[in-house]
Amino acid sequence: MAISTITAFWAVSVLLILVPGADWAYAITAGLRGGSVVPAVSGLVLGYVALTAVVAGGVAAAVASSPGVLTALTMTGAAYLIWLGASALARPGTPGEATDASGVSEVSQGATGGASRAAGILKGAAISGLNPKALLLFLAILPQFTTPTAGWPLAAQLGALGMVHTLSCAVVYLGVGVLARTVLSTRPAAARAVTRASGAAMILIGAFLMAERLAA
Repeated sequence: MAISTITAFWAVSVLLILVPGADWAYAITAGLRGGSVVPAVSGLVLGYVALTAVVAGGVAAAVASSPGVLTALTMTGAAYLIWLGASALARPGTPGEATDASGVSEVSQGATGGASRAAGILKGAAISGLNPKALLLFLAILPQFTTPTAGWPLAAQLGALGMVHTLSCAVVYLGVGVLARTVLSTRPAAARAVTRASGAAMILIGAFLMAERLAA
């Protein structure tokens, strides 16, 4: 693959990543709950790694062409987003208060903290991995930057481009989470408002996905 092709894809990828969505909302919520944002962002990245593997393996096209499977995937992801958003609205927390990824306060350290980090990773993976819009994005954009004469197998090209997108996501979402924590760490009221706004965004995105799929 030519470096120019990878660079062109990277530019498009970054522009898409910079559009706020469910990933942004989750990264912001993770940043405001105190502690490290790495588990939450690692989960988001893990979800995109899984999507890359699905696309490179040719499974995504079969999923997208099956209305029943795509509808089930959409409803599952949308319901999960709505649940996370409702949890954030109900328990917005304050900066520095240790909470899990859905905003529930932790009452102990040690094993509980480890379980919370694992939960944050799993929730992040579910948000990005169960997002049918992201799957279709991979289907619509990645193939446009592959060429039969590139000297690489198609699966390798898709995998490389998917990892470029995934690494870009990691950098941007880490920045979003850290910035949210840094800027709002001394403003509890503003932090709660931002957390509630992020929760509301998750609910709206989930409801939109459900309505759009039902209409289709």
